Amino acid sequence: MIIVTGATGFIGSAFVWNLNHIGIENIVCVDDYGTGEKWRNLSKRRFFDFVKIEDIQPFLEKNSKEIEWIIHMGANSSTTETDGDAIFKSNYEYTKNLFEWCTKNNKHFMYASSAATYGDGRLGYDDNTASSELKPLNLYGYSKVLFDRHFEMKRQLEQKLPPTCIGIKFFNVFGPNEYHKGDMSSVVFKSFHQIQKNGGIKLFKSHRQEFRDGEQMRDFVYVKEVTHWMQQLMDKKNIHGIFNMGYGKARTWLDLSTQVFKNMNKPVKIDYIDIPENLRDKYQYFTEAKISKLVELGLDAPSWNLEKGIQDYVQNYLLKEDPYL
Repeated sequence: MIIVTGATGFIGSAFVWNLNHIGIENIVCVDDYGTGEKWRNLSKRRFFDFVKIEDIQPFLEKNSKEIEWIIHMGANSSTTETDGDAIFKSNYEYTKNLFEWCTKNNKHFMYASSAATYGDGRLGYDDNTASSELKPLNLYGYSKVLFDRHFEMKRQLEQKLPPTCIGIKFFNVFGPNEYHKGDMSSVVFKSFHQIQKNGGIKLFKSHRQEFRDGEQMRDFVYVKEVTHWMQQLMDKKNIHGIFNMGYGKARTWLDLSTQVFKNMNKPVKIDYIDIPENLRDKYQYFTEAKISKLVELGLDAPSWNLEKGIQDYVQNYLLKEDPYL
């Protein structure tokens, strides 16, 4: 049995899709459906049971013999969250409790960290960098690096761990099933709807001389890439570590937006707006994952480049009546 938390969310539901795609259905989805349309992320999926977040602990105790993996994708993913107690409870305590249960019961554990832990990138984006050295720019990044530090400290002190413990630092993931994320959805998704409504999009101006408008860079990675890697990591087992999951090559916002226009068969029309003052000191101008650690494990090299990912996303999902995986 595989437990997937955050199962109605973006990456969680996409991972359930990936498991179904390879014939795995003995899955327990853990999450809240909420009051919006998140339920649609699982509407076509096949799984054994659905458990509310508040009921996870008794379920784990009752079914401990059958459980093999906990894939923990559940989190408060808002990079603008200001309630420290709430995000600490969601992103640190919840993760720590599942980690300790897996340690006690000898179960495999995979959890979502974040590229936000790297802060402004002055130390680079190398997953060999100790988490204690990183300085996130926002509360969300801090909540994620806290558990990374807890995990790394346990390893350094040679304390007991789950048989497998894998942290994943997701970079700029885009793709189907992100539709409920609002302001936290990808620029691909936002651009698609801006173009449909207004015929053009808005991008942030650059406020640094070394970057021209639209040439700020991110490591964009398609969701089908990361779920495939997650499944490959599950096959490895008995490893411990934190791994970047990005495409491994930074691309510009202009590259991204041009591909959205192209796949919608629309002329390029971009207006540049100022970055709000309260975000300027937290804005990342460049991210690029070093993924050699991942590839050295024997995982497949990246296969969904920006052009291929946007083409699949726009033409096979966003332009369809039913855009869900």
